[in-house]
Amino acid sequence: MTAKIKIATTSLAGCFGCHMSFLDIDERLLKLADIVEFDRSPLTDIEHCGPCDIGLIEGGVCNSENVHVLREFRNNCKILVAVGACAINGGLPALRNFFKLEDCLLEAYQDGIGVDNPQIPNDPELPLLLDKVRPVHEIVKIDYFMPGCPPSADVFWHYLNALIEGRDPTLPYELVHYD
Repeated sequence: MTAKIKIATTSLAGCFGCHMSFLDIDERLLKLADIVEFDRSPLTDIEHCGPCDIGLIEGGVCNSENVHVLREFRNNCKILVAVGACAINGGLPALRNFFKLEDCLLEAYQDGIGVDNPQIPNDPELPLLLDKVRPVHEIVKIDYFMPGCPPSADVFWHYLNALIEGRDPTLPYELVHYD
């Protein structure tokens, strides 16, 4: 029996929509489970990425914990894939890049509508925010980019099968959507 391909996934600064789309492969997930083993993912309770063949990263990089997780994935994954608009270009979280970080924090925690206890969180347990939200390729080397917001379940299926079979994934134009 040959060893199964190991896949890990994680979500950084984003909406988790790419993971939801991945789970939308529905019954094909069972076919995938026959040939892969999931490391860190929403399907497991594994906190840290171990040695893997394929790592899927969704979301942009907005804080020190995101940087740590992303570097851990790069160190442990033979192939690293940026999944979706947030990972590829910062996506919606990067809209804060047009403002000073301090102004965003003041609006959200002190001056915003409905703020009952105005104070900017400063617990040392909270990860340090970066001045800007960054796409993942600005932090580590990325091997492939899976476009979409989010990529459809069919894109995930097509992409993963190509990688598992050792081929460079290419997507037919009709599979790429930004909706």
